[in-house]
Amino acid sequence: MCGIFGTLNFNSSQHDDEIFRELFHRGPDEQHHIQQDNLQLYHTRLAIQELTELGQQPMRHNGLSIVFNGEIYNHQEIRVKYGLVDPSNSDTKTILMLYERIGMQMLTEFDGMFAFALYDSNNKKLFLARDRAGKKPLFIYKNEIQCVFSSELNVLFKVVRPEIDYASIADYLYLGYHYRQSTPYHRVSELENGTYLEIDTRTNVSKKVTWFDISSFYQNEHQLSNQETIEQLDLNLQLAVKRRIDSSDLDVGSFLSGGIDSGLVTAIAAAHTHRLKTFTVRVEGSYDESALAEKVAMKYATNHTVVDISFTDLQKDIEKILINHGEPNCDNSAIPSYYVAKEAKKHITVVLNGDGADELFAGYRRYVPFKHFDFFNSGKVSTTAARMLARVLPIANEKQSNYNYLYRLLKMASYTDLLKVYNSASCDLLVGFEDQFLQKPLMKEISNDLLLINQLPISPLKKIILTDFQSMLFSRLLPKMDIATMAHSLEGRSPFLSKEILEFAPGLPDRCRINKITTKSILRDLSLKYLPTELINQPKRGFEIPLKTWVNGELKNIISDYLLAPNPLYANIIKKRFIEDLLEFKIQISDERRAKILFCVFGLEVWFKGCYSK
Repeated sequence: MCGIFGTLNFNSSQHDDEIFRELFHRGPDEQHHIQQDNLQLYHTRLAIQELTELGQQPMRHNGLSIVFNGEIYNHQEIRVKYGLVDPSNSDTKTILMLYERIGMQMLTEFDGMFAFALYDSNNKKLFLARDRAGKKPLFIYKNEIQCVFSSELNVLFKVVRPEIDYASIADYLYLGYHYRQSTPYHRVSELENGTYLEIDTRTNVSKKVTWFDISSFYQNEHQLSNQETIEQLDLNLQLAVKRRIDSSDLDVGSFLSGGIDSGLVTAIAAAHTHRLKTFTVRVEGSYDESALAEKVAMKYATNHTVVDISFTDLQKDIEKILINHGEPNCDNSAIPSYYVAKEAKKHITVVLNGDGADELFAGYRRYVPFKHFDFFNSGKVSTTAARMLARVLPIANEKQSNYNYLYRLLKMASYTDLLKVYNSASCDLLVGFEDQFLQKPLMKEISNDLLLINQLPISPLKKIILTDFQSMLFSRLLPKMDIATMAHSLEGRSPFLSKEILEFAPGLPDRCRINKITTKSILRDLSLKYLPTELINQPKRGFEIPLKTWVNGELKNIISDYLLAPNPLYANIIKKRFIEDLLEFKIQISDERRAKILFCVFGLEVWFKGCYSK
């Protein structure tokens, strides 16, 4: 796990110290760079595999050069398969040797998380590539003659100084995050998961290639019995966990909540390492799952630690936490993620987690209605009835209540626009307040993607899960965890995002995901083999963030200071009077939704003043 940076036809030498300083937290062990032809490549290393100098980067081999961020967990298997031999035990060297053999087709062989830049000096080609899910980030600035790329936006901005893209900011305020390629800057895009960019370094002409498209796997449903499905999933998960333990020269720990995702990972991991270190988080003000996690820890005799997280320093830390993202961010779960990673780093450098399980196996309660009703194509009668009923019902204020659940279902069913249906299902931020925008959100990319997904010959449940994988997981959840962990030089590994599971899970029939109203049905079935029964039927809770309490309490003054300051950025995009009315409780809206909107705009202003205006 590292930080990478590079330039093509751009002299970045005067920024060397700044680049290494900004990416130091991603790679505190070593920092190196090279210049070759019209390229400069930078690397900051967090040493996990091949701890000797044989693992140093940028790495060269027979006219090839690479800077690589991530891990290839099956690289030793690849060496055996292709007869690759080298004194180095580095997975980076495996990439270079395999590229010599089969070119960029090599990506389909990898089980890993990665973002890399590989320069083929023999053919004058630069390849920028990302893994299947997009676990490791890569941002690219490109004009007619230059290209600059980086693991993080903050350092990219400091070197290139791109202009703000106000249309993208409007989209952020509406959706709650930057979707797919989008960033807050002109000429800066995020390379998408499962793609690589091939650039001719003589002409700067580029082409983007999609090497992994998960939607194709959703269209081929497995014809297995329930027992066969459980057994195959078990084999895939065992392989994924084993690889993620074996491919580390440091101890590997595991996050252990009271849920089944981390419980399964921990149970399997305990069989592959002596006295596995496990960590349970006990968050102030949230449901305490530590007793349930303790049962798993005792069952598998792990070296268990309960980490208590307090938010006493929240007012002092909030700007730093948000600025770390390098773009406007309003995912409030980034706050506990930051503190969890900070505490875990005191005990371990590599940790397993359950990321991706909810988006692949239907872990959210809001997925249940999609099993039984097609909200993407609800019909005029259903839409009209839902709209009329939603208008007369009182606003739902309690986030976890059944009434709030039903109220949001009605609101979602009342829309015919696919974007509104999806947005009200996922974050319900500014749907219905479109008239408050001075610069209308365009949302072209997500709207086009929703149309394409809706046309696929798959069930409504698969459509919402696929959309979440491509949008919310890629654009919000994985970046949140990457930023939180790497801020503390901690590597997170996600077995549920392995090559085998990403190719297997999409083909599951709906009954394996939702059984009547039970979520993650197939994972619960598998859990019978590994976990105490008390855990198996627990609902998903995650971090129960007291956002409305923070917005009205600990963060009230700092939010007001930002939003009521002279000439705020948001006033160019959304009516300032609307935000002022929200602050003064003059808008008829639920307390939770009010807090989410204010925090979203606050995240924009913190980014503008802390990143762009510095």
